[in-house]
Amino acid sequence: MPYEVYSVNGPVVTARGAASLAMMESVRVGSEALMGEVVSVRGEDAVIQVYEDTVGLRPGDPVAGTGGPLAIELGPGLLHNIFDGVLRPLRALEKASGAFMARGVNIGALDTERKWDVTVLVKEGDAVAPGTVYAECRETELIVHRCVSQVSGTVTKTAPNGEYDVTETLAELKDARGKTHTLALRQTWPIRTPRPVRNRLPISRPLITGQRVIDTLFPVAKGGCAAIPGPFGAGKTITQHQLAKWSDADIIVYLGCGERGNEMTQVLEEFTELLDPRSGKPLLSRTVLLANTSNMPVAAREASIYTGMTVAEYYRDMGYHVAIMADSTSRWAEALREIAGRLEEMPAEEGFPAYLPSRLAEFYERAGYMVTLSGAEGSVTVIGAVSPQGGDFSEPVTQNTKRFVRTFWALDRQLAYARHFPAINWITSYSEYVDDLEPWYREKFGDDFSVLRTRIARLLLEESKLMEIVKLIGADILPDDQKLVIEAARIVRLGFLQQNAYHETDTYVPIEKQKGMMEICLYFYDAVKPLLDKGIPVGQLRDTGILDALIRIKYDVPNDKLDMLAGYREKIDGAVRTVLEANL
Repeated sequence: MPYEVYSVNGPVVTARGAASLAMMESVRVGSEALMGEVVSVRGEDAVIQVYEDTVGLRPGDPVAGTGGPLAIELGPGLLHNIFDGVLRPLRALEKASGAFMARGVNIGALDTERKWDVTVLVKEGDAVAPGTVYAECRETELIVHRCVSQVSGTVTKTAPNGEYDVTETLAELKDARGKTHTLALRQTWPIRTPRPVRNRLPISRPLITGQRVIDTLFPVAKGGCAAIPGPFGAGKTITQHQLAKWSDADIIVYLGCGERGNEMTQVLEEFTELLDPRSGKPLLSRTVLLANTSNMPVAAREASIYTGMTVAEYYRDMGYHVAIMADSTSRWAEALREIAGRLEEMPAEEGFPAYLPSRLAEFYERAGYMVTLSGAEGSVTVIGAVSPQGGDFSEPVTQNTKRFVRTFWALDRQLAYARHFPAINWITSYSEYVDDLEPWYREKFGDDFSVLRTRIARLLLEESKLMEIVKLIGADILPDDQKLVIEAARIVRLGFLQQNAYHETDTYVPIEKQKGMMEICLYFYDAVKPLLDKGIPVGQLRDTGILDALIRIKYDVPNDKLDMLAGYREKIDGAVRTVLEANL
């Protein structure tokens, strides 16, 4: 039934005489059929947020309901593709309307003309339940796409193995009520509804990233949530790029939410050129890119994080471990604030709506390590960037995000300006997953890893306290044992925590090498302590060159030649002997 536009306020449109429209129903607005969603129903009026530019829309234009919620198409073809915030393929939009997207161009997410080599896994008479894998095809060189049923019934007809597009029927089944359902490669799912799972498993495995400061001091678990807050230029995006490339997730969903167009263009260009280090194939073969830049309609930005999460859950249900990079949730919250203002809702702190915490919770709680309906194990790990204005971590988005994440990688402007990357501040950052992951580290390394991590963290904390004194009165007045703490912590900071994303050896470091590097740093600290008992100043070690040699371990020891680390113990002992002999 058609309704009419009554008023237009930016992306917020009021339709009059629309009493039969339902809350959260997807609608089409105007003669161009702009995509929208009902966000409020007030008597005969329905308030709609429109996901496209509303310029030229006027009272009297038609509004039509679709009879269902905002949903997206899911199926093979999502990987190695680029979409906007409501999962419209940008390459197809460019072909249809040119470099500047036209309004009302509603192109489905999937290419309906492309054929896929499909293996049908069910036969006539089989019982199908939600979670049953009824077909599979190779989506990319790296990923096998498994089609998971969302309905139950008995198979009455199947297609033979062969090439099919996403619309063709692969199987028919009849449910207990006698209703016939068709199964194809394509299915739809409402973005604001979490996909069902059989069970949520406890956190037990880390997401290995190859970034030393993360894997050792502030790990994130598979199925966990992490936040990367930081001011402009602190390295949020480059950190997420490193995690996308090197983490041991099977699939990456990268969501550019409200970022600048030129920055998002650079991201898209870089991702198309990157190779997956594990397979040597293009990284896009296991990546879905969603780009919703700051000049795109603000309402679509609000929907984009749910779109990205739904895509991540879709691949999780196939038994894959998925990592979603949301850059940034602050821009999403700003879109939420703008829409709430146009809806004339009561503002809370800094103008954000009072339901900001619950919306953040809805997003982050969809992460987890799950047993899927098919019985496989899969996970969704969320890594969300936060962009507090002026680097103020006390602002509402950062503070509310901290309530729902258990890993907090606080980026520091001073570290970034000093060219220390990743610019994760080791004092203000934390991870609550350390205890949950302890059994995994113990099984792999015994108790050594936890002891090393604790000692490194204490050394850095002690140095931080000493540096406050140094700033006031200088380092010369400190006793030698405290000078040793500063020198050892300097080796940890520059040789271990600082990592060069553009260096062939240092860009990714296996966790075995990380453990070995921590052992060498602490061996230096323990070996030099006896010198202090003899009254020999720590400064004499600088002339031996051992300090610079330890800092350069990250470059000089290849990742596949960890036996070279043992030689550094001999170098440390040799430097200590040289200093002792010089003082005899």
